Amino acid sequence: MGAEDRGRILVVDDEPRYLKLIRVNLEASGYEVITASTAQRAVELAAREDIDLILLDIMLPPGKDGIAACQEIRRFSSVPIIMLTALASPEHVVRGLDAGADDYVAKPFSAQVMLARIRARLRRTGTLAEASATVYRGGGLTLDLSSRRLFVRGEEVLLTPTEYRLLVELVTNPGRVLVTSYLLERVWDIDRHEPHLVWQVIRRLRQKIERNPDDPEMIQTRPGIGYVFMPDAVGEESETTP
Repeated sequence: MGAEDRGRILVVDDEPRYLKLIRVNLEASGYEVITASTAQRAVELAAREDIDLILLDIMLPPGKDGIAACQEIRRFSSVPIIMLTALASPEHVVRGLDAGADDYVAKPFSAQVMLARIRARLRRTGTLAEASATVYRGGGLTLDLSSRRLFVRGEEVLLTPTEYRLLVELVTNPGRVLVTSYLLERVWDIDRHEPHLVWQVIRRLRQKIERNPDDPEMIQTRPGIGYVFMPDAVGEESETTP
């Protein structure tokens, strides 16, 4: 399978040995690879090039780290981002996810794990195009499943692929409690127990759609169980129309 069939990946790391290792494995698997060793260069390439996925190291040369680069890229792009981190503590992982990353891989990692995470991200992104031509309206939201566009109280809001998939799961199951393991399988395509992945995207969604993210009305938590979408809580009835 040629590179044009697999995708184009931007790899950002200041360690030459990791850049070489990742490039060799990605190109052997049919991906096209472009690289950067600084956060600023990563942002420039993300803005200029046609990229399908970014592997972004958290620890980059002083001045701007991977977290800052992720935040800046998220201002103009919803491309999937997988953070690379040698700092696999919950605090560092949470920082990366909160900045807008979709997943993370802890160093040192095997090539098989890295490739599996990439395939999962690209596979889940590819399924976005399969949504039926349906418009959801409710709670001040308009979510067009055919164009994958979200409007909140009349204003368009940019979603990352992971945020979009999670919101689709929520709005198409109103009033149903979705447990964390279900969401991890449906949205992230993984079966490992990492509830912080779900929590961070829930937090970002609340910041984008709730009137008061600290007192959410639509995306409610059921402690120890999961999350439930309650559009009627804001005084509007939901509807799904063809």
